[in-house]
Amino acid sequence: MENGFITAVYVTASILFILSLGGMSNQESAKRSVWYGIAGMGLAVLATLFAAQVAHYWLIVLMLGIGAAIGVQVAQKVEMTGMPQLVAALHSFVGLAAVFIGLNSAITPPEGLVGAERIIHEWEVVLGVFIGGVTFTGSVIAYGKLAGSIDGKPLTLPGRHMLNLAGMILFVLLGFAFASHWGIWTLVVIMLISFAIGAHLVLAIGGADMPVVVSMLNSYSGWAAAATGFLLGNDLLIVTGALVGSSGAILSYIMCRAMNRNFVSVILGGFGGATGPAQEIEGEMVATDADAVATALNAANSVVIVPGYGMAVAQAQSSISELTRRLRDAGKNVRFAIHPVAGRLPGHMNVLLAEAKVPYDIVLEMDEINDDLPNTDVVMVVGSNDIVNPAAQDDPNSPIAGMPVLEVWKAQQVFVSKRGAGTGYSGVENPLFYKENTRMFYGDAKASIDALLQKLG
Repeated sequence: MENGFITAVYVTASILFILSLGGMSNQESAKRSVWYGIAGMGLAVLATLFAAQVAHYWLIVLMLGIGAAIGVQVAQKVEMTGMPQLVAALHSFVGLAAVFIGLNSAITPPEGLVGAERIIHEWEVVLGVFIGGVTFTGSVIAYGKLAGSIDGKPLTLPGRHMLNLAGMILFVLLGFAFASHWGIWTLVVIMLISFAIGAHLVLAIGGADMPVVVSMLNSYSGWAAAATGFLLGNDLLIVTGALVGSSGAILSYIMCRAMNRNFVSVILGGFGGATGPAQEIEGEMVATDADAVATALNAANSVVIVPGYGMAVAQAQSSISELTRRLRDAGKNVRFAIHPVAGRLPGHMNVLLAEAKVPYDIVLEMDEINDDLPNTDVVMVVGSNDIVNPAAQDDPNSPIAGMPVLEVWKAQQVFVSKRGAGTGYSGVENPLFYKENTRMFYGDAKASIDALLQKLG
């Protein structure tokens, strides 16, 4: 196939990818954007296959078929609660692919490379292997933390920043050694160093910051793909990797601002854990039942619902949607308050609510609704902890100190739907649960909301 036609297809695919990313900024256009991305990727794969010098198409078709079959099975079985760790797992594949491609390019370098061209290629190999290695092990550790198989508390080794700095210095020295033709062993050591740095960086990040980690790993995977594009001489892979890498980095920065975190400090790790003795919490948690919640909702004129990861775990979004419909039919002003880092994945709650067909126009961001909370009759918190925690404002020793939160305690009444009296994923105590205007609506979120629906007039 002629190069001009391949280039045209690559440009078309790039435009589709840009349209896909741009459409993700709006809920109404998100579904269409996904199809843009699918179409772009389909064109990219076909064009790459016909552009490359492929000897055994049957083998590639076989691998594509196996991969597609596995992908369909995973997509059908994974629940929304498992999406964050699935995303982390997919990021690890990109990183590992970059490592393999880099090693292969070092073992069998392209012919005819001399002088500066050869040096540039060798540094492309070094960077591709290093970024890919960090992405791979970082994503594996993130998967473990999100799945609960690895403790969510940060692992803060003594002198951890010096360890990371030493690893980076050694990486640079070995990079020069590889470019000076010391042998393939230098690249293998770089790979091992990158594995260690990737694992250490994510292990040092606490559960409260995991949404930023997922976003940042997305950025890493993009840069790993771009490095792979340079190695393979594939312009589309370079463009796509740069798009993913830059958008992931921007999203991570936005989320850090939403959490009042320093971007560099989060990535270096050591956050999300206690920084000193927490303030003592006065009062006691008071339980309530469906009858009392129904009475309060029937009397309320304005209701705000705050969804969190607990709603995803209980798969309560459909019940919440039905509750919303009934309250709105009764003439009540019902809105949803979404914090930028609710759940364990950027946009996690928005996706759940869209899946349950909650109207887009009543789903508001934190900055849009915080000022209205003092005038709200009832706030229902469904499975949230950190994003409604007043300790972020009141306790300088809290792991989430300074993080902007939804100020739900300013409403007339607050009902918290929660499975039990524990501290949740990040392990941070929440004084909201002890306030006089707060009542704890214990139990599985879906079962609790279903019981509430039976009591509503």
